[in-house]
Amino acid sequence: MKRLTKLFLPLLLLTACGRNPNTAQGVAEEFVDQHYVNFDLQKAKSYAVSVALAKINEEIRLTAGHQIDASTQKPRVNYSLLEKKESETRSTYLYEGRIQSDDGTAFTRKWLITARLENNGWRVSNFTESD
Repeated sequence: MKRLTKLFLPLLLLTACGRNPNTAQGVAEEFVDQHYVNFDLQKAKSYAVSVALAKINEEIRLTAGHQIDASTQKPRVNYSLLEKKESETRSTYLYEGRIQSDDGTAFTRKWLITARLENNGWRVSNFTESD
């Protein structure tokens, strides 16, 4: 039993600390991470449907030819959840992001993320950004 606990305790801790991609909030946060923190539009696209998918496709089109890789200077982005409204099939989350560049400048943005329950699980259906 002791040996079994040693094997499964780290896995349990990792699971408890991670987000659940089968929930509306988990999908919203994965989308925010990929879109705003990691700048990975292709991964953000995998969480999107409807208007959100069209917006991501347009961003991909507009940034075509501009690679973001390990040599690209990226700002540090942290965010927190300000407000949430959840129902069985549609949820909205308001996040505030703090963006800091290497030169010491910083600013905040608010991101409103709408998720809806689709046949294949929760997906982001729209997102907006404001000051």
